[in-house]
Amino acid sequence: MNRQKADLLIKNCAELATPLSSQEFSPANFQTIEDASVAAYQGRIVAVGRHVEVAPRIQLVDNAEIFDATDKTLTPGFVDCHTHPVFNGTRENEFEMRVLGKSYEEIAIAGGGIRSSVRNLRQASKELLLEQTVARLDRFLSFGTTTLEAKSGYGLTLDDEVKMLEVISEADRMHSIDLVPTFLGAHEIPDEYRGRKADYIDLVVAEMIPRVIEQQLAEFCDVFCESHVFSVDESAHILASAKGAGLKLKIHSEQLNRIGGTVMAAGLGATSADHLDYTSQEDWEAMGENKVVPVLLPGAVFFLGKSKYAEARKMLDFGLPVALATDLNPGSCMTESMPMMLTLACLHLALRPSEALTAATYHAALAIDRGNLVGSIEVGKKADLVIWNCPNHKHLPYHFGVNLVKAVVKSGKIVCENRE
Repeated sequence: MNRQKADLLIKNCAELATPLSSQEFSPANFQTIEDASVAAYQGRIVAVGRHVEVAPRIQLVDNAEIFDATDKTLTPGFVDCHTHPVFNGTRENEFEMRVLGKSYEEIAIAGGGIRSSVRNLRQASKELLLEQTVARLDRFLSFGTTTLEAKSGYGLTLDDEVKMLEVISEADRMHSIDLVPTFLGAHEIPDEYRGRKADYIDLVVAEMIPRVIEQQLAEFCDVFCESHVFSVDESAHILASAKGAGLKLKIHSEQLNRIGGTVMAAGLGATSADHLDYTSQEDWEAMGENKVVPVLLPGAVFFLGKSKYAEARKMLDFGLPVALATDLNPGSCMTESMPMMLTLACLHLALRPSEALTAATYHAALAIDRGNLVGSIEVGKKADLVIWNCPNHKHLPYHFGVNLVKAVVKSGKIVCENRE
């Protein structure tokens, strides 16, 4: 028997827990293996199974790394498919205002919210933004995230949106985490365009999108489609222009009210629709027919003190591959912790631990068009793995508020190791 070369072996895992890839647009199957091992070579997985099955099939090369994961759990690295990691300054004052009774919408209309972050970001140099972003990526990595979608959207001028996307590109080169860039110029109407929304939309379509394409700064285009920001028709115009220019599509929709953005974006062939706290069967049918991944952000609902969570259980039962993400941003969800999202998904979205883990890995990979590369522990995929200080995957959402990560593997290399 020809043995596979391996330069990494993780052996004796108490449990290996992973979703399994599928050609169908539907919730993925889930597998657990006890006393498991995984081998990788040059960044790709070459063997998965019980240790007694894996060991005879591999040939360790000189200086191979061997990690004994006795009593530990192994999962895929998290894929955080909706984040806003580039910002300058924080908004804890708004947090206190919400504690005292102000709503997110009231704060935004009064000039806070996203517009506050826009003013702060415009004052920051690219160097400062890069330093701050890399520090956040370090925290993401320490909690087990290995792939991350990163949005612009706090610049809202041509130069500042480009600045943000250049920071994302440079951070991707510098950091172990793989970043997937999204242009979100239609995140809000900036102060200087209040009362002139049509002029700002023209700027996004006529100047920002062409520059993003010219400099190859983004893979996706996103729009914040809500009644107080961009209407369904306005969002459709922006997304259609982005699609025509060659960008893939995403949408923030149905977060605060149901206004029809999800159905519209599905008709345009969006890869994902995100938030979705107010949806109906019409939305689920549109997503299913057009293979749009629903990305749910329970952290934002929790942090805003709201009670209306997305109907994840119904979406799954309807056959949709529900994904989870942190929605890290300085206003409505200030966290880099995907394990916390698992806990919230179990408690407030009625997901089983296996479903929450699948949503945060393989389904999330589908939401950024990376399902063939990451999100599951299968031969041929990138060796992006997390070793956990716990006996099984059910323990991850159960033991919340602490970091159970023992080690993070990115492309077959141990890039982060925490003390027990």
